Amino acid sequence: MTLDGKVAIVTGSSRGIGKAMALGLAREGASVVVAARSETERDLAPGTIYATVTEIEALGGKALPVPCNVREEESIRAMVERTLDVFGAVDVLINNAGIGTYRPFLESTLREWDLVMDINLRAAYIGCRAVAPVMVEQGGGSIINISSHAADNIFSSTLSADAAEGIAMMGQAYGVSKAAVERFSWGLSAELGRYNIAVNVLRPLRPVLTEGFQAQRPDADYSTWATPEDMVKAAVFLAGQDARGLSGAIVTAEELVQRLGL
Repeated sequence: MTLDGKVAIVTGSSRGIGKAMALGLAREGASVVVAARSETERDLAPGTIYATVTEIEALGGKALPVPCNVREEESIRAMVERTLDVFGAVDVLINNAGIGTYRPFLESTLREWDLVMDINLRAAYIGCRAVAPVMVEQGGGSIINISSHAADNIFSSTLSADAAEGIAMMGQAYGVSKAAVERFSWGLSAELGRYNIAVNVLRPLRPVLTEGFQAQRPDADYSTWATPEDMVKAAVFLAGQDARGLSGAIVTAEELVQRLGL
C-alpha cells in the first residue's frame, strides 16, 4: 500500500507508538505532521517532535513538527491550521496521544480523572471535530483512534516482574476513557460515512514496549511485551481506507496483520 501524496497527523508522536506510526506512514510516502508537547528531552520520557522529524527526513520523507497540547482546544485547532497552511490537506488523523494510570479508585483524585479524560477522550473529539470538515470538503479521509484492551477488561495484561504480585488492575479512568473512545468512533463512522470518511479504532493485543509505558510500569516483566511493529503495519493499512473500504471497526493490530499477511 502506498500513501503517496497523503497528509497525516499523528498526535503524541514524539516517542513510543506514535513515533513508530509516524515513521511508518512516512516510509509509505505520506507527509507527516508530528504533533506533541515534547520540544525538549526528559529523563524518563526521551524523544521530541524535532527528533522524530529528523528521523523521517533521514528516510527521505516529509514531516512537520508542531508543538501541541491536546488538553487545549485552541492548540489542536492551531495544529490543524498549521497543517493546512504547509501541506494544504489533512487526509489522515491518528489520535494517539494518551495517558494511563494504575492507581486504585480510592486513591485517585478528580484531577487525575479529568486529566485522563481530557487527553484520551476530549482531545480525540476535538481533533475529529477539527479535521472532519476539511475531509468532507476534500471528499474523504481516514480517522484512526487508538484504544486499548482496557476498554473491555478491568485487569491489565502487564505482569509484574515479581510473579507473586500477579496482574494489576487497570485504572478506572483509563478503562472508561478507552471504552468511550470506541463508542465515539463507532457512532462517528456512521455519521461520516456518507462523506467517504473512514473512522476506525486500533488497539494492540499486548502491552507495547515504549519508553512511556516502561516509566509507568517499572515493575513489569517486559519479556511478554510486544514491539510497535504490528501497530505500525495496521496503522498504515487503516490510513489507506475510506468509507468504501474498512470503517466502523475495532481492530486488533496483531489480528489484522495475521489476517491480511501484512
